[in-house]
Amino acid sequence: MNRAPSRATGPCSCAEHRLWIWEEGCASIPTVPAASAMPNPGALRWSGSTCEAPKRSPTYGLLTDLGEHPSAAARCGTRAADPRSAANPGNLTPASATMSPVKWVKRILITLGALLLVLVLAVVGILWYLKIPTTGAAMAAKAVCSAAFVAGRPADVDTLMAQDVTPASPALFGLVSAEINEEEHYATGKFLGMFKRQASFTTDRGCVLGAPADPSAVPYQAAPADPAPWPAGDAVAPEADWPAGVQGEELKTVVEEAFADSGDPLGANARGVAVVQDGKLLVLRSGKDIDNPNVALHGWSMTKTVSAMLAYKKLTEMGIDIETPVVEAFPEGKAPGWVEQWQADERAGITIADLMYMRAGLKIDEGYDPGSDVLDMLYNQQDMAGWAAEHPSEYPPGEYWEYLSAVSNIIAEIVQAQFGTLEEYWTYPKTALYDPLGVKTATLETDTIGTWVGSSYLWASPGDWARFGQMMMDGGQWEGQQILPPGWLELAGTSAVPEGEGAGYGAQTWIAANPVGGSCKDTQGIPEDTLYMGGHWGQTVAMVPSRDAVVVRLGWTFNGEEAFDRCQFLSDVLKTLPE
Repeated sequence: MNRAPSRATGPCSCAEHRLWIWEEGCASIPTVPAASAMPNPGALRWSGSTCEAPKRSPTYGLLTDLGEHPSAAARCGTRAADPRSAANPGNLTPASATMSPVKWVKRILITLGALLLVLVLAVVGILWYLKIPTTGAAMAAKAVCSAAFVAGRPADVDTLMAQDVTPASPALFGLVSAEINEEEHYATGKFLGMFKRQASFTTDRGCVLGAPADPSAVPYQAAPADPAPWPAGDAVAPEADWPAGVQGEELKTVVEEAFADSGDPLGANARGVAVVQDGKLLVLRSGKDIDNPNVALHGWSMTKTVSAMLAYKKLTEMGIDIETPVVEAFPEGKAPGWVEQWQADERAGITIADLMYMRAGLKIDEGYDPGSDVLDMLYNQQDMAGWAAEHPSEYPPGEYWEYLSAVSNIIAEIVQAQFGTLEEYWTYPKTALYDPLGVKTATLETDTIGTWVGSSYLWASPGDWARFGQMMMDGGQWEGQQILPPGWLELAGTSAVPEGEGAGYGAQTWIAANPVGGSCKDTQGIPEDTLYMGGHWGQTVAMVPSRDAVVVRLGWTFNGEEAFDRCQFLSDVLKTLPE
């Protein structure tokens, strides 16, 4: 029986043992402690007929009086009270002391599950912030689509992923997959099977991310090698016709060494080599798994040089000098929205030449780490030129050299505006350059809205890359016809700035042996007039006017200079050729 409290408003002092339940355990209270000893002083109060249970104790949680509860015995049994002193606040036993092992395991699993969920959400958040899921899926879709429908390689998705995608980004192994639809000519990339991107082959535009499928487009198929001697055909010149003084055996050895680990993604992994001197093709060789010399290979940033040739040609036709400010280069009514932004700040002073020579001063990250600006541009932006142009200035125009792929796409948009229709623009590379040179394997791909990806997406066979190099080295002439306006070679070979690395860069072209900033200035055997188109993973078209030589090397070299030294390879080849 409950005893009335000594004071009507004071804490209860109940001598009778009572059963209590809180949270997940039961306990008995032999004697309710005084207010000073209670975890929650004054919580027990006299109701007039019984002691009321506290609603919540800071130490013991939610308490419920089971003394007169009909299921008290069933829920808590008839345990004997634990005789403890009323002065001891431990007379209420926490639930943990009476919790069963099953309940312990349950609580631990719930806690671990919550922590795992938090970790997963954090990782997903970081990946999403860096756009890794969409970028990874787009990389797979674009690479597989272009390899199958632009390059003319067999459409075996597992092989293409293993050769082109997975070694390039090992961290994506098992996370990224791809599928090919050969009937409708598109590839789908997937990240963890959830994030999907599609690249579709389209007429005159190659494989385009975000473009609808075009079943009527005819994919490129590598034709058998033309037996006529290069440049009319694809055949290597007979050794009897080689220039006097060529060290044939030594040249073969250099080329053989270049292909020593072809097919090995951890090695140099050469895919194609061509050597030309005096207009004669001395060497044309394809790498492992490239079974036809007319398979088109990705030039990456070598695209910049060829797209700049096209830009220079079209702008000259339109009477636009490259010193013209960009904001003044668009015909009336054809200026994109970002031109108005440029007119309002110091970007109004950027000229076409500043873009050509990488002196625009825009604040863009050229790195290739996850989340970098370049990867975001290539794989997530539908309008690459517009995206690039919206970046603010970091340096005054024309004063600071910084290699930025994005500005090459702004050049491409300037050129686009000079045409009446997109179709005329898309076919211009073929009519203005490919056909006059006899180039049959080349494709300059576009972004989603139709602008050339002038920074990165030209494909061509080694023999056709050699044709581009030969024509450029000959001052824009080909078999007596002036293909490019005079002066292009001089522009390409003029340093962007007098000091630093920029001294080794001309108009979208590298100046290899420039004594100040040339990338090959410390390599013996590289003539001072050597220029080259250079691309990611070792792509090279070197032009040496003083030796009348063109050297082409293409590969999928992921380990960079550790596996392939561009300058040393060029030096080794030139040592075998007469001066």
